[in-house]
Amino acid sequence: MAYHYTDSGLDNIWLENGYTIHETAYGEGVSIQDTAGLHKAIGEWLVGLPKPLNGAELRFIRLEMELTQRDLGGILGVEEQAVRRWEKGRTKAMSGPADRLLRALYGEYLKEEGSIRAIVDRLATLNQVDAVEVRFCETESGWQPRPCAEAA
Repeated sequence: MAYHYTDSGLDNIWLENGYTIHETAYGEGVSIQDTAGLHKAIGEWLVGLPKPLNGAELRFIRLEMELTQRDLGGILGVEEQAVRRWEKGRTKAMSGPADRLLRALYGEYLKEEGSIRAIVDRLATLNQVDAVEVRFCETESGWQPRPCAEAA
């Protein structure tokens, strides 16, 4: 019997195996042996589909890349509200250029190396750092961010 994996946020995902159903104090529970691998396989399948991504699929990919709606909007060159609208329209297709850019970005993100992964990881942390002060000092090799020695 296949398990309807709605915890993915997608309505069309069923698992044939790789899961265990067990009883808990709160009712039936499900354990998935390799959730990270499953999500990677779902993401690869989504970006390979020959149809535009819909809002639910966009949200799945965005969450897999650990991006906020704001950060993804910045990458795609749209307002945060546009990402929010796309995700809210769970079954509506995204616009063409944003759809293609997201597919390319996610494909590179899955490789876990290279500049795209570094950019996405950097953007995912943008909202997690408070404002910091930095001092720049001119050195023999040019300007460098670091504490300057006190002037005598």
